[in-house]
Amino acid sequence: MKIKLLIVSAIVLSLGIFISCSKGPYKGFKLVGNEVYIKHHINGEAESGRPKVSDVVTLSMEYRVNNKNTSKDTTLFSTKEFPEPITFEVIEPTFKGDLYAALTYMLAGDSVTVAFPADSFFMKTAGIPELPEFIEPGSVMYFDMKLISFKTAEEVESENRAMLMQMKEDENTQLSEYLAANNITVAPLPSGLYYLEQKAGSGRLPKEGDMLQVHFTVGLVDGTQLFSSYSQEPIDIEFGKPFDTKGFDEALTYLRKGTKARLIVPSSLAFDSVGRSQMIPPYTTLVYDVELMKIRDLAEVQAERAAKAKAEEMAKEQAKLNEAARIGKYLKDNNIQNEPTATGLFYIETETGTGVQAEAGKKVKVHYTLYNIEGKKLQSSKDMDRPFEFTLGRGEVIRGWDEGVAMMKAGGKARLVVPSELAYGENQRGADIPPYSPLVFDVELLEVN
Repeated sequence: MKIKLLIVSAIVLSLGIFISCSKGPYKGFKLVGNEVYIKHHINGEAESGRPKVSDVVTLSMEYRVNNKNTSKDTTLFSTKEFPEPITFEVIEPTFKGDLYAALTYMLAGDSVTVAFPADSFFMKTAGIPELPEFIEPGSVMYFDMKLISFKTAEEVESENRAMLMQMKEDENTQLSEYLAANNITVAPLPSGLYYLEQKAGSGRLPKEGDMLQVHFTVGLVDGTQLFSSYSQEPIDIEFGKPFDTKGFDEALTYLRKGTKARLIVPSSLAFDSVGRSQMIPPYTTLVYDVELMKIRDLAEVQAERAAKAKAEEMAKEQAKLNEAARIGKYLKDNNIQNEPTATGLFYIETETGTGVQAEAGKKVKVHYTLYNIEGKKLQSSKDMDRPFEFTLGRGEVIRGWDEGVAMMKAGGKARLVVPSELAYGENQRGADIPPYSPLVFDVELLEVN
């Protein structure tokens, strides 16, 4: 398992500029072997030994690049932003003197700084094909690390097995407590599924190929709800094909139209020892409330879907035809006489900035309020008290923003009337932004870095 390179991805996406630090030997650093340059701040415990390749280390870490123009460091990542230290496997070095090589020279408790070339880190450790444009060749990276502890792969595997065994025991205890607390005395089915019918339905049972229109909720035995379909349209499920968990799929065989039932699904019929992402840990019992609304044949559902798709396509075409008229009405109603830019953007400056000019490659911080073209307020960073930051000209925002904000100076305010071609085009963006929606933004440029 390599070091969690999502950290590296975050650097690549979020930083706009790297400035090279001094070339040559690393002042104050000691060469300890395998081209590892290291500076000790706190010495650890000699009896702890040193990590080897395949060991799993736990450490706090911060890494940075020195800015020679200001003699200050730019911090790229710090575990201080995380609730816990990070843990990863020590692999074979990706280049001489890299992070993994340095770890094999550390003792538990050591606090050190390691120095090595930034281009090697990005291109070899992170696996980026070429040096990012904002990394100047010859830059040096500094890793400040404290090795908290390390374990062999066998020790980690043993601990994981013990933890899973404990979780399995805990599941049985929690299930028993749930059954007792809810006065559930019904015996499980041979599979282990608990099926509690709360309202009897009518008509036939489903057969293979039927389309079942279902509402359901799913949660944990502690009452935590994970999902509910009741805030949306019922879900169509093709009977006979796996849908969610084995327990849920089995329960569908007992439902008639109008049936409401509670399902208690042990992990052996759900996600067992694996779990599901971070929402459902291993050995977790799930609780469903399910309601069968309709049983329809597949042809009926396919015809309904085709009709719906056709209606949506017609509505999309109509919106495309009407967009220019909607923008024109907005401009007339608001007495806006500005000419559009070559791309069709309407830029209306409401307050001239006096600070740094925004331009491609610079990181900006803005407050914004979004309206649809009819004037309905949809969203505002001010309501959330959370300014939005992005780097201009890199496609991190809609094209209308990249173009419009680049016309502003820090401290300025502007209104952007953005045609759909410079926003989300034919794509829908939630219920409030259907296809071919022109948008209006009030933007305040707070900072340019």
